Amino acid sequence: MKKQEPEPIDRWSIERECYAAGWKAVCGADEAGAGPLAGAVYSAAVILPPDYDLPYLNDSKKVTEKRREVLFGQIKEQAVAWAVAWATEQEIDEINILNARMLAMNRAIQQLDPAADFALIDGNRSQGIQLPNRTVVKGDSLSASIAAASILAKVSRDHYMLEMAEKYPQYQFQRHKGYPTRLHYELLRQYGPCPIHRKTFLKKL
Repeated sequence: MKKQEPEPIDRWSIERECYAAGWKAVCGADEAGAGPLAGAVYSAAVILPPDYDLPYLNDSKKVTEKRREVLFGQIKEQAVAWAVAWATEQEIDEINILNARMLAMNRAIQQLDPAADFALIDGNRSQGIQLPNRTVVKGDSLSASIAAASILAKVSRDHYMLEMAEKYPQYQFQRHKGYPTRLHYELLRQYGPCPIHRKTFLKKL
């Protein structure tokens, strides 16, 4: 029996529903870096031209690092508007990671120029987003706009962690990007936390 190929995902169906409902400028928003022990959580918001076709555009976790870098440049060059923002490790410790994620996404959305009038938010929560919005679970796989935002957020955060690797070389952030790997924990036990570590994430130590 021949194996049936999965139907291709129409990553513009959600955006088309929004435009049909009367919204004029729909952005996608996503974040990167909720899980690491160190560094800011980054977010991005992107308004793409309607039915914009960019090969290989997908959830950033399903795209190779080399491909993400290419898409990063293409999205910034061809988007109607894009913005990247973040919440610091201090803000994460003060208001918790969920609220910091929402804060970072709202900051990115508010920085769009031209502005969006509606936002598609990756996940199932949107508290603190100061724009009419719709949450989309697994949105980075289902929506072109959210997928584009996931690429910008991920690559921007990776670039930031490479800068932090130069500033704090003993933690080898270039290898694990701050995520809770065995190596990262070993280095934390050896050197203790540095100023960009999230204190509320270090309870296992």
